[in-house]
Amino acid sequence: MSEHETHPTGERDQQSQETHKETGEDLTQQDARQEDGAQVSTGIETAGVPETAIPELVIISGMSGAGRSTAAKCLEDLGWFVVDNLPPALIPTMVELGARSQGNVARIAVVVDVRGRRFFDNLRESLAELDTRGVTRRIVFLESSDDALVRRFESVRRPHPLQGDGRIVDGIAAERQLLRELRGDADLVIDTSSLNVHELRAKMDAQFAGEEEPELRATVMSFGFKYGLPVDADLVVDMRFLPNPHWVPELRPFTGLNEEVSAYVFNQPGAKEFIDRYSELLQLIAAGYRREGKRYVTIAVGCTGGKHRSVATSEKLAARLASQGVETVVVHRDMGRE
Repeated sequence: MSEHETHPTGERDQQSQETHKETGEDLTQQDARQEDGAQVSTGIETAGVPETAIPELVIISGMSGAGRSTAAKCLEDLGWFVVDNLPPALIPTMVELGARSQGNVARIAVVVDVRGRRFFDNLRESLAELDTRGVTRRIVFLESSDDALVRRFESVRRPHPLQGDGRIVDGIAAERQLLRELRGDADLVIDTSSLNVHELRAKMDAQFAGEEEPELRATVMSFGFKYGLPVDADLVVDMRFLPNPHWVPELRPFTGLNEEVSAYVFNQPGAKEFIDRYSELLQLIAAGYRREGKRYVTIAVGCTGGKHRSVATSEKLAARLASQGVETVVVHRDMGRE
C-alpha cells in the first residue's frame, strides 16, 4: 500500500504525475531503462576557471530497482548537476571541476551503484578525501524489500546485475552484502517497497527542495505493527500501551486525524505525559545528531493497525517538533489500508 503524504507536492510534481499516469511507468521501469551505461545529466556548463566555491555533494546509492534513477531525476529537476554511474574514484575530480565553475555548479549529485563494482572499493578512500577537503556531502540510500525487488525485475524482464547464472534473489543477496557498510553510513535511507514514482519524488522534494538547508529534518511516520516495521526508521515508538479506539464503535470508522479520536487518545492516562517526555528526549537526540552531522531522522510511531493511536500521536509529535524548529514531514504509511 502506498504511503499518504500530508503535505502535497508542487505544481511541477503534479505535471510529472499526469505524465507517468499516461505512460504507466513505475519505479522499476524508470530505473531499469537507465540501468545500462554511464549517463551525465548536465544542464549546467562547467568552466576551467580558478576555484571559487566547493559545491555541495549528494551521493545516491542503494539496491538495484529501488528507485535510484528516479531519485537522481528529481534532484536534476531541482537544479542539481547529476552524474549517473560515476566511478567512485572520480568523485573528488567531479567536485573539483564544480569548484572551478565560478559557482555555476553549486550542487552535485552522483549515482554510485554495483554497475561500477570494480571501482566500489575506492569509495571509502574518495569519501575520506572529500572530508579532508571540507566538502559537505550526504549519502542517500534507496532500500526495498526482496519481494518488491523481485516483482520489479520480473515485471520488466531484466536480470539483476549481480545474479550471473543464478536467480534474481541471488543477485539481491549479493548486492545487499556489498552495500551493507554503505547503508550503515547513509545520512538518509528511503524504503521504496510500497512507494510509486510520485511518492518517491515527494519524499525527495521534501528533503532537498528549498533554498536553505535546515539543521535537521524529521519524518514522522505512523504505521501498523501488523504490517511490519518500517525498514528506514531511525527511532520506533510503540503506542499500543494506550487503549485502542478501534473498540469504541462510534470511533472505529475514523482515523487519528479525527478530532474526537485524537481527544480520546490523549485523554488516556499517560498519553500527554508521554508526548512531553518523548519530546524532551528527542531534543537530546537531535542535539547529538547535529553534532554528528546527521541531518535526517525518521521517527516511526506504531500501533496495531496504523489507523488511530499512531496517527494521532504522529500528528501531535510532529507539531511539537515543528515548534522546536525542526522541519518536519508527516507520513501515514498504513492509514486506509484496512
